[in-house]
Amino acid sequence: QVQLVESGGGLVQAGDSLRLSCEASGGAINSFTMAWFRQAPGKERELVAGITWNGGRTDYADAVKGRFTISRDNTKSMTYLQMNSLKPEDTAVYYCALRWKPTVSIPIQPNEYEYWGQGTQVTVSS
Repeated sequence: QVQLVESGGGLVQAGDSLRLSCEASGGAINSFTMAWFRQAPGKERELVAGITWNGGRTDYADAVKGRFTISRDNTKSMTYLQMNSLKPEDTAVYYCALRWKPTVSIPIQPNEYEYWGQGTQVTVSS
């Protein structure tokens, strides 16, 4: 049973940076697509960024392109989200997700991912 634990969230000011980390336990993640989602109050959970098993492909939401970078270190079972130039509209709970079923693409719907972390709060003040 895979478990995902996020860390690195916090309260920052607009323009600041944060790096979120997701540690997987209970199994190696090197064969699986990983993703970061976020959910703001009153809104649906949305894909922020995804990365294929070997890092060969990454996808980003339009709202974060050029500011956020997803990466992974399969030797450490870690996935990261570097967030730069943060904006108040980035405020949300950020979730790490793992897709167990094989895929060549990066699914954008939350129900395509089987394992989730508990989430970490990111708050950006103006």
